[in-house]
Amino acid sequence: MRLILKILSYLYLCAGVQCVHQVSWLPCQFTDENVSVNNEGHIETQHILREAMLQFGLIGDPPVNPHAITFLITASKLDLRRYVEGAEAEQLECELHRYSTEGIYVRWPVLGARDYNHWFSCTLRHTKGLFTVTGFLRHPSDQPAPGQQDYRRWPAIGDIEILTTTVAMVIKTQSPSVRAGLGSEQKLHCQFAVDHKGPKVTVEWHRQHHGERTRLFSHTSRTGESQGTGVGLRSLAGGDASYSLPFTKMSSEGTYICSVSVLPLFISLDIELHIEELPRVSLNVGPTLSLQDGGEQKVACEAESYYPLDVEIVWYVQDPAVSGQTVGAPLPKVLQNVQLSSHKHNQDKTFSLTSFFHLKASLRDSGKQFTCIVSHRSLRMPIRKSFILTVEEPISWTIYLTVGFMVVILCYLYSAKKQSNKNKPY
Repeated sequence: MRLILKILSYLYLCAGVQCVHQVSWLPCQFTDENVSVNNEGHIETQHILREAMLQFGLIGDPPVNPHAITFLITASKLDLRRYVEGAEAEQLECELHRYSTEGIYVRWPVLGARDYNHWFSCTLRHTKGLFTVTGFLRHPSDQPAPGQQDYRRWPAIGDIEILTTTVAMVIKTQSPSVRAGLGSEQKLHCQFAVDHKGPKVTVEWHRQHHGERTRLFSHTSRTGESQGTGVGLRSLAGGDASYSLPFTKMSSEGTYICSVSVLPLFISLDIELHIEELPRVSLNVGPTLSLQDGGEQKVACEAESYYPLDVEIVWYVQDPAVSGQTVGAPLPKVLQNVQLSSHKHNQDKTFSLTSFFHLKASLRDSGKQFTCIVSHRSLRMPIRKSFILTVEEPISWTIYLTVGFMVVILCYLYSAKKQSNKNKPY
């Protein structure tokens, strides 16, 4: 009978998700707390880092690591692994924290729930920033609800203790950091799920920038009231709380906070929105610049309409004939006589910058390639603009005099011949 129950529990755990290639356990950093009152009557919290394991399985399973605290996640309506599908265990960073309900006591309305629970938050981050997932772990307690705020009365957890938990609530974003251009349409992803039907949910979005916090949207399912825009109520009913930005502006930049509350739990995720505009790069000369030996030309490379401010412009010179060599080719030389203009502030709050130098032509530089390379955070690869310098020898004054003398002689001979023809009577 016990075996049959284990098989049924395992099938229930896998319902609706693929059971192959799932994460079965993760090493986690558990931040424990020791809360005390100091001599001045103020509350002090000491954070203690402890070794822990997040383990998925059935009640009674042995710990994967018997020398660490084990948070054993057993079957519930929510499977935390479903929200990290496609990621390998080594691509996940796991953090565990105690969670205080701040003295709010609400019986969690699921079948078989006990009167009181200890709560923990579990955050899983993809190492490449593809998503962030936070879940609440519910650890039932045989003790009655405390009369005081629970964060002053944390129960001790042994170094090798096994805490049997279930996932009660999950929130996820697939866009922890977003880079957007001006005028683009963006959707900031945020989804949530609760382990029981008809939860009384409050969803809010805030934007924080330079210390100022602004509420963008709020909805309370208990009353059906909504304020603000950006979230579809129909999709919200299915757990999709994503926020839409139809047209990004400079003022759109900041930290967007998606928060979900189901008493006694409150959870939020931060999404960073960065505005980035690619620079437009141009030279004030063509692909080929022709000068006479000793001649001078101001050469400028302009990076226009980029954001944010930081940009790097570097000039190089090299012989293009040897640039394709794989062995023994000299490295491009960085030009040193380069100057920068001051940053230009454009009307749309983007920036422009010009890098220039005065080129004095020399015959030994003829055929060389001059390249301007612009690097900016918005670029995957730097932008390169080049020109080839052609230097010609100046025509000497003797050549000018000889050519002029010959022109005068030819004009004189032509005039004399014309006059001779007029003097003939026939």
